[in-house]
Amino acid sequence: MSSVSQTPRRAWSGGRRLGAAAAAVVVVVGAAIGPHLDGVALLASQARPHAPDWALLAALPLAIKLHLAGALAALAVGAVLMTQRKGRTFHRIAGWSWVGLVSLVAGSSLFITSLNHGRFSILHLFTGWTLIILPLAVTWARRHDVSRHRRAMMGLFYGGFAVNLFIAFIPGRTMWAAFFG
Repeated sequence: MSSVSQTPRRAWSGGRRLGAAAAAVVVVVGAAIGPHLDGVALLASQARPHAPDWALLAALPLAIKLHLAGALAALAVGAVLMTQRKGRTFHRIAGWSWVGLVSLVAGSSLFITSLNHGRFSILHLFTGWTLIILPLAVTWARRHDVSRHRRAMMGLFYGGFAVNLFIAFIPGRTMWAAFFG
């Protein structure tokens, strides 16, 4: 009787997964700004970096203020979490704080529809993704599935915040106007 070694089907490697995620982000962002590319390029060429325009930020609707404050706080807490040792009490407490802040950011984004004349835009796909992945990542942590939890949380932090920080500063958007317009 011969034994044939069978290797299990390998899941996508980290590089392939990252490449697929990056391609999806490029498609979504491209679809969102593609029709406005000429205007975006014109505004970018007229950039004048300056201190924040606090009057502009103060005049924003409550949903956008909550979104902005939550995103900045989540970015700071997430950066600390990425640099600290995992699994300790600090990680759990700061992690729950981060989950709350990310929930605030995603939830408030549901009320931000000015980009598409009162309707959801294609950028709200990121909101949907966050609202699906965040509770899954918490569940995986509670089940001690560290690998899945780590991938999901790092994806939300780097993908969600790094990519959306870039999107927030697209010429013509509020954050662009507050710092460059």
